[in-house]
Amino acid sequence: MAIILNGAKLGRKVLLKVRKQLKGRKLKLAVVFVGENKISQVYLGKKKQACEKVGVGFEVFGFSESVGVSDLKQKIKKIVQDKTNSGIVIQLPLPLNPLVTQSLLNLIPLDRDPDCLSEESFRRFSKGKNLILPPVVGAVSKFFREYKISLQGKTAVVVGKGRLVGLPVSIWLKQQRAKVLVCDRKTKDLAKETKKADIIVSGAGSPRLITGEMVKKGAVVIDCGTSVEDGASVGDVEFVSVVKKAGYISPVPGGVGPLAIACLLENLVNLAD
Repeated sequence: MAIILNGAKLGRKVLLKVRKQLKGRKLKLAVVFVGENKISQVYLGKKKQACEKVGVGFEVFGFSESVGVSDLKQKIKKIVQDKTNSGIVIQLPLPLNPLVTQSLLNLIPLDRDPDCLSEESFRRFSKGKNLILPPVVGAVSKFFREYKISLQGKTAVVVGKGRLVGLPVSIWLKQQRAKVLVCDRKTKDLAKETKKADIIVSGAGSPRLITGEMVKKGAVVIDCGTSVEDGASVGDVEFVSVVKKAGYISPVPGGVGPLAIACLLENLVNLAD
């Protein structure tokens, strides 16, 4: 039976450290939210709760899905001009094409980008020169450190190529000298690849995509995928069958999610410092 990677417990530990780092300073997280994505709404609520726990201000700037791109750009520029917004996050996914989305993310200054999503911030991260890690990468790295799991020379399969999980996690794993294969919808036989992996990180957003028969005995399985079914959060990993095969597994909920939010606030304070 696998060891459970307890992101909720580790996240509380990180938030306690963040609260001490603040030392009474007034920081504020501003979140731009477009449309009515249900998963995003869940994460907004959790970010607000985390901010309240550590004493960070929190404000959502909500816009209709019908908002024009030029109007949205002007609104974001106004949010950036307000120096009381210590960190600015654009909640993804946006109901816009990727090029437009990136142009909006690029409006966030380097020193107020705790999500590490502007091109300049991400470029620095890719070269190992950024002050902070993208929050999901921060969460994954803390799991490996906390549970003393070695990465060097291990075979890792990352499922999904998304900007929030697959791309940054695969870059980070390579930086840690793991052998990395990235799979997506075009991968012909996903099970064939995952069965060879010492480490599986999934961020596909496809419920119960990874099953027990797809996992090598003793593998580290980190579930970064979130879908909503009947009002409940569901991960990419079919937990019941995988927990019997894996050596370590992160659950959904209670795994990567709360730890990534804690890492976001850790980034906010580190940038302010």
